[in-house]
Amino acid sequence: MAAQRYVSLPESRVPVIAEPDVLVVGGGSAGLAAAVAAARNGADVLLLERFGYLGGLASGGLIILLLTMDDGAGRQAVGGLCQEIVGRMERRDAVYYPPKEQWNDPDPKLVEHYNRWGLVWGSGPHRVRYSVAFEPYAFILAADDMIREAGVRVLYHTWACEPVVEAGRISAVVIQNKAGRQAIAPRLVVDASGDGDMFAATGEPFELERADPWLWFQMGNVSDLEEAFASRKGLFFHSPGAGRVLVPWGGEGRVRRKIDATDPRELSEAMSECRQMVAEEAARLKGSVPGFEDAYISLIADQLGITESRRLQGEYIMGRDDLDRPFDDVIARTGHWTKYDCVYNIPYRSLLPRGIDNLLAAGRCISVDHRVHHATKEIPPCMATGQAAGTAAALAARAGAGAKNVDVTVLQRALREQGAILD
Repeated sequence: MAAQRYVSLPESRVPVIAEPDVLVVGGGSAGLAAAVAAARNGADVLLLERFGYLGGLASGGLIILLLTMDDGAGRQAVGGLCQEIVGRMERRDAVYYPPKEQWNDPDPKLVEHYNRWGLVWGSGPHRVRYSVAFEPYAFILAADDMIREAGVRVLYHTWACEPVVEAGRISAVVIQNKAGRQAIAPRLVVDASGDGDMFAATGEPFELERADPWLWFQMGNVSDLEEAFASRKGLFFHSPGAGRVLVPWGGEGRVRRKIDATDPRELSEAMSECRQMVAEEAARLKGSVPGFEDAYISLIADQLGITESRRLQGEYIMGRDDLDRPFDDVIARTGHWTKYDCVYNIPYRSLLPRGIDNLLAAGRCISVDHRVHHATKEIPPCMATGQAAGTAAALAARAGAGAKNVDVTVLQRALREQGAILD
């Protein structure tokens, strides 16, 4: 193997273009919630997003299922901003979910009905869950409304490249976009990048998990959905809109290997491979499933459905023994999308890195182990931890303090007042 070559870059001065109270890195579901929560709690907020829209996997990734907002026993577990965006999408007639009186109902006909919408997962015996199917652009438009109403500033098509750490704090974050290299000098930073880009770059400890890539897609002009489902010749779900289905394509058994989603080469190869497989699966559905004869690919996700990469090893690492365990510093809770009657109460300490005083994690990169991650990686808990991180960041900025100095009792009170479910 040839020796690694290097290029020396000239020393440069980077202009500081903003000094917000709170900088949120990543505009997926967690980053959206963090930014809105921080702004509603009085902070000046800047949100960075590498794509040209908000939502991440919940929009551009076509993971357009909120799994799940209950505890698997008929009680709602996630509320707050996640429930708010459901309501906003519902006003656009762009959601589908079971009414409350059906939650936890074991009726096989009801279970099968919601299974066809992608709202029932895991091993049985099954019951109806409070999960939500939605239209991706309705999520984007609702997110735009929430951001605009809260007064959050957004920089799209922008990468957060490098944190500048001084005396245990992030003093600036270097960014890159079409304007070149610039810097943001925030009081608090919320890492909602999904891959933990900020805490990894500061040297905080983390676990790295390889994952099966997915590339979900939609097909339109399916003529007879009932006949298609009856054939049992493929995995696909109802999607809001006549004659449309959602195909959750990829995962174990369909791709060659698990990938490291922080390796650009592996990510690029997987994107190309999965897109080819989407074309092959769409052709198979057209040729073998009744009702698909005149169907066509209407939309392919523009980002891989990667739900595992880096996970923070923070002040507290949630593990399998924490199932149903109460915490004095609980700031969010979630059920499990494949299991019934179980809850993870998420402590504030799982959002806090060990060494950096003004940084919080939110979303799928929070401090949990592999087992707990399968519950906390879903969109509803990501929005719940995002709301908590954003609220905490605003409180810290207001007090001129670090994230670790936030009064958790005050944080919990603020979250409850804003609809979060902690009990």
